[in-house]
Amino acid sequence: MPADGGGPGGAAGLTGPEDAKLVTLARSTRARTRAAQGACVRDQDGRTYAAATVDLPSLRLSAVQVAVAMAVTSGARGLEAVVVLGGTDAAPDGADPVPAADLAAVRDLGGPGVPVHVTAPDGTLVASVRS
Repeated sequence: MPADGGGPGGAAGLTGPEDAKLVTLARSTRARTRAAQGACVRDQDGRTYAAATVDLPSLRLSAVQVAVAMAVTSGARGLEAVVVLGGTDAAPDGADPVPAADLAAVRDLGGPGVPVHVTAPDGTLVASVRS
């Protein structure tokens, strides 16, 4: 998936207060759990769902997958934006910054075109793609 160079919902969209809130929630969730990743999604009603990576012997879910599942179980019918924080160093050079399974989960709930912003652990934008 190509990086999004800006425009509505692109890299420039991460500067808005609602997107900054997603970064803050993802960072605090990751820090609290000491997980590899934190993620936060915003549904079409403006509700946010923050989650961390689940890495148990019998269950492994990315932070994005957990956040999408939380939105679904709360009755969300769509997504406006996603932020995933940390864990980007696992992607080899030239690889998509967001795993296909994460994009599929976002697309399942939000449809195509939902902005997915990838940030470094300090909240600095690394890449933006669309579901």
